[in-house]
Amino acid sequence: MHKVASIPPWQRFFPFLLWLPAITQRDFRADFIAGLTGSIVVLPQGVAFASIAGMPAEYGLYAGMVPAIIAALFGSSRHLVSGPTTAASIVMLSSLSVYAEPGSIDYVTLALTLTFMVGVIELGLGLARMGALVNFISHSVIVGFTAGAAILIAAKQLKFFFGVEIARGGHLHDILWQFFQQLGDINPWVTTVSMATLLSGIAVKRWLPRVPYLIVAMLTGSLLALLLNQKMGMQVTGISSVGALPASLPPLSSPDFTFGTFRDLASAAFALSLFALTEAISIGRSLAAKTGQRIDGNQEFIGQGLSNIFGSFFSGYVATGSFNRSGLNYQAGARTPMAAILAGVLLMGLVVMVAPYAAYLPNAAMAGILFLVAWGLIDFREIAHILKSSRRETIVLSITFFGALFLELETAIFAGVIMSLLLYLERVSKPRIVTRTPDPRLYKRAFNTDPDLPECPQLKIIRIDGSLFFGSIDHVQETFARIRTNYPEQKHLAIVAQGINFVDMQGGDVLATEAKKRRANNGGMYLISVKKGLWDALDRYGCLEATGGRNIFQSKTAAITAIYQKLDKSICETCDKRIFMECHGKRMKE
Repeated sequence: MHKVASIPPWQRFFPFLLWLPAITQRDFRADFIAGLTGSIVVLPQGVAFASIAGMPAEYGLYAGMVPAIIAALFGSSRHLVSGPTTAASIVMLSSLSVYAEPGSIDYVTLALTLTFMVGVIELGLGLARMGALVNFISHSVIVGFTAGAAILIAAKQLKFFFGVEIARGGHLHDILWQFFQQLGDINPWVTTVSMATLLSGIAVKRWLPRVPYLIVAMLTGSLLALLLNQKMGMQVTGISSVGALPASLPPLSSPDFTFGTFRDLASAAFALSLFALTEAISIGRSLAAKTGQRIDGNQEFIGQGLSNIFGSFFSGYVATGSFNRSGLNYQAGARTPMAAILAGVLLMGLVVMVAPYAAYLPNAAMAGILFLVAWGLIDFREIAHILKSSRRETIVLSITFFGALFLELETAIFAGVIMSLLLYLERVSKPRIVTRTPDPRLYKRAFNTDPDLPECPQLKIIRIDGSLFFGSIDHVQETFARIRTNYPEQKHLAIVAQGINFVDMQGGDVLATEAKKRRANNGGMYLISVKKGLWDALDRYGCLEATGGRNIFQSKTAAITAIYQKLDKSICETCDKRIFMECHGKRMKE
């Protein structure tokens, strides 16, 4: 902790100045191998993601070059690799296809503009130290959205998988309806290539897990399509190809800086920023948990923002943390962010060498690869866990999932995020309030919540677990009123406050008001085990005097001893509960 505090501000903004000089030759060798592995694997992925995003195929590769390098230089994770992802690609397609034809020059310009806007939002959130923002986005939002997006990806590839004509841009039900109307027009040659690609990928992933299954699947489909076209002719088979990619480094590009474009893309940019940041931070933290590294959310926001800003000027569309590439980077033995930098640099060289061969990559094989990608996105185990474990998270999951299927994708993201926040607020607005009673069966007669235990006829003891703030005071006031109504003879109320971590002015007023009502009824209110933060807040809001400074105790022993002296002894004489040690003339032990 002392070392972090001594780091100059300019070095914290340029984190690569901290780890770059410490790289050893052994580190560089391990990072080079990991980077080379990642650059090879991203070749089929980049082309596939570009297809999902409605971009020319080469842009999926460009998005894995400069953005990956910038994110590694300015981020905080040692293993996170940024680039195009499935979810970000499909959100971009959904957002931009209403303004321009996918693949067109206008569409590409809009994509670059959206990327620039996402980068500015991410950078702004990072500079504003809003790294904790993603903590309020439920994991169920990611799971539900990703599953919905996976189904959409597969649905949008049906036309290429089976060789039928389906209008671009329709919703799920439109796509499925058009497909079922053309079942009789399925192209057997195209379907053969698609199935061969799909099945070869499944086989390699299952029985040869160390082999890059996407590359094998792509090669299998491409070779089969080449043989069929040579033997039967493309006019007969109808097997078309992606086309040759430009054998060049990412060209310079420029977003559209007009106000109208910014206005049209504002909601999509904000939704995509939230989702992309959540995805990147989640991946970074999951890998950091395995290595013992600490992720700085604010720095990661800055790194992701700069990567998209720079990427928009180097023909890259929206990039974020890639789970597949990051996981592979970790498994390949990467030690520093240099691995991600090398992956971006080596990808540039690979593109120059292999770009001409993309002319042999059939659209049917791409469809098969995207089917594999879509299937891998659905986390069936996590979905089952959520459905079984939490009704609240199931609601969030369902809203995001069905929203992704039947609404615009950015709307689905907003809906899931808003619902998760609403459920969170609903939960914290109702702090847990339970009755506590000394249990003679426990060591030192510790307090228990067993409803069968007898209570003191004059003293009600409760414990509040949660914060007392403007959003929770209604629930607390209702509980106090219910206790006064249902237990009028219990004029004294003791609150075990060790579970209260925070109180605002309105929360303090609730306690002060309850104390006044108790005193007016010849009773009293007492606070037990008060934390320093709660004590300071009550003092600051002027509530200590109102609640009664002498009615605050730091131990249950002292509290019960003092409260017992204030009880009506005439009632005590006829009481058969005798739950306190004082009731027997003995001092209660802690």
